[in-house]
This record gives sequence, C-alpha cells and structure tokens, in this order.
Amino acid sequence: MSQVMTEIKVGHSPDPDDAFMFYALAKDKIDTGNYKFTHELQDIESLNRRAFTGELELTAVSLHGYAYLADKYAVCACGASMGDNYGPMVVAREEWSVDDLRGKKIAVPGTYTSAFLSLKLLLGDDFEYEVHPFDEILNVVEQGKADAGLIIHEGQLTYGDQGLKLIIDLGVWWHDDTGLPLPLGANAIRRDLGQQAMEEVTALLKESIQFGLDHRQEALEYALQFGRDLDDRKADKFVGMYVNDWTLDFGEKGREAVKLLLDRGYDAGVIPHKVDVDFIG
Repeated sequence: MSQVMTEIKVGHSPDPDDAFMFYALAKDKIDTGNYKFTHELQDIESLNRRAFTGELELTAVSLHGYAYLADKYAVCACGASMGDNYGPMVVAREEWSVDDLRGKKIAVPGTYTSAFLSLKLLLGDDFEYEVHPFDEILNVVEQGKADAGLIIHEGQLTYGDQGLKLIIDLGVWWHDDTGLPLPLGANAIRRDLGQQAMEEVTALLKESIQFGLDHRQEALEYALQFGRDLDDRKADKFVGMYVNDWTLDFGEKGREAVKLLLDRGYDAGVIPHKVDVDFIG
C-alpha cells in the first residue's frame, strides 16, 4: 500500500544563506518520510505579502512581516537570520551622518521587512522612502535616483564596489542600544497543518540546516549559484553571517530580541497591535 504524501510548499529567498539552509531538503539529502517538499524562490517582501493569504505551508518571512501573520503562522524555532552586531545598512554616495538622512529619499526593499522596521525605529517618520527590489537598490543609489539606500542580503558586502559609503549599520546600532542581536528573518509554518505536522516539518527544517553545517563545502557550492555578485570568499562569509548557531535555534536571547523588536515597533506606532510570538520546536 503506497504512502499518502503531504506536500509542503516552501518559500525562501534566492540568496546564499537561504539556499544553504534548504540545501538538504532541495536536493533530497535527508529522509523526509511522508512529506514532499516543493520549493519556490522569491524575494522576501514578496514572500511576506504572499503569507497574508497563507499560500505556502512553510515560508521565510521577515520578523516585521510576521507581526501581521501570527493568526495564520507560528515561528519555527530554527531557521532564524540574526544580525549579531551587524545587519541591514544605509548607504549613500556621500559621507553623511545619520542626521543627514532626515528628510532624504531612501530606497527600501519593502515596508514589511525587518530592515524597514529598524529604520523607522531609528528615524521615525523623518524620511521619504521608495520601494525597490532589494537587488536593485545599490544601482538606484549609485545612479542618483534616491539619496540613500537600505540594503539587505549580499549588498552588505558589495556596496563599496559601487563607490557607496556606509552611513549606519542598523545591526550595530541595535546591538549598541540593546546588547542583543537584531532579529531579521524567520521561517513560519502554517497553523492549520496541526501541531504534530508543524513540529515534524520544523524538525526536518532543523535537520536540513544541521546537514548544511555538517557538510559545509557541498552546501556552499550549491548556495554559490545564488550569490549574484559574490565571489567564493564573500559568499562563504555571507553564509556564516546568517547560518550559524542562531539558525539552529533562536535560544533564549534570540527570543528576547524578537519580543523587544516587535514591542518597540508597537510602541513606536509602526506595528498596529501587540504581537505574541509562539515558537515551534
């Protein structure tokens, strides 16, 4: 008698860190039992917005985006992207101070990103913004179509190649203020799967992350194809920044950081309601 397979549609960003994390699931390196994983790659803001309709059983989301999804999804305790004294950056063509950003037009990768929430906590409403795909922001700034850019993903390592200057690293700012890592992304699992399936799928995600860490070179070779402008050395560094011990489990400190970020977002009026996050796994 054949097994009944449960399809788990997975959404994640086309970036080296997410590719590394999902390598074992994407390439059938681990036994997934009755679960069949299919993968869809999209930028994080698109995934945030798709999650509103609950299309995907397992999806990467921004922690800021999750504030609007807690009724449909729980957060997997594994799969975090944490900026531990580093994170999204604001860059410009000129050497500016943070105060110089006030009133300026900043290109941002999406209004539900944790990067955008962090920028709002820093500057309040004291800036204009324009949404662009994350991988176009450096070009937008270089070409003078925006005064500054809020960059995520590999742009954090390559902005200097386009002659741009770092104004502020929001992960450093957050760490200086709170002593905590800046929680950026997570994996969210749909609640209607039921508790048992949520826990089983989360356990498989954790196994995939651990496989990548244990077989770093082969997982890295797979992840490199998603590196865009990164050479091997930078891709290795980037993966190390966002796939590490925090990714295996948020831990007590990571959970504290998530709560603080969302609470501050609410207190600042960016997030319209208090958010309680429950973690699976």
